[in-house]
Amino acid sequence: MSSNKRTWPSPDAQDELRLMTEFLTFLRLTAVSKVEGLSWADATAAPIPTSPVVSALGALRHLTAVERWWLSIEVGGVELPSLWGEDADASWRMHEGDTVESVIDEYRAEWARSERALDGLGADDRTRGDHDGKGRTVRWVLAHVVQETARHVGHLDFLRELADGEKGE
Repeated sequence: MSSNKRTWPSPDAQDELRLMTEFLTFLRLTAVSKVEGLSWADATAAPIPTSPVVSALGALRHLTAVERWWLSIEVGGVELPSLWGEDADASWRMHEGDTVESVIDEYRAEWARSERALDGLGADDRTRGDHDGKGRTVRWVLAHVVQETARHVGHLDFLRELADGEKGE
């Protein structure tokens, strides 16, 4: 699994998939840093009235579902249950027995599975197509996961600032 130290990808990068996976790693580590150190109450607070399931831990739980579906299942072909659930908000909800640490650990475990799923694949390789029966290129899936993660890291920036005033990358 990737190191826990956040480092920017090389500005001279020439390998497309390596560059995207390095940005994804940077974003993953940023997401976790936004949740680490929060109390359960702050990590599960949903301060946006129109988005009652959007919490810091909910964002990590959702990103775990994103990686599970797109990288482990769709790209890697791993036989695992989807974490989406039966309604649109299911991937954001906490489960009985969850802790801040357990949700972070689940996210990190999914990274490891995702990295194994991508191992040895090229940008033009195709996914198995379970999402729509057509499949996509690994390039498309990885770009999608990077943009999805970046979007939710933006939410995490805001949620962390609301929780304890901490700002910054």
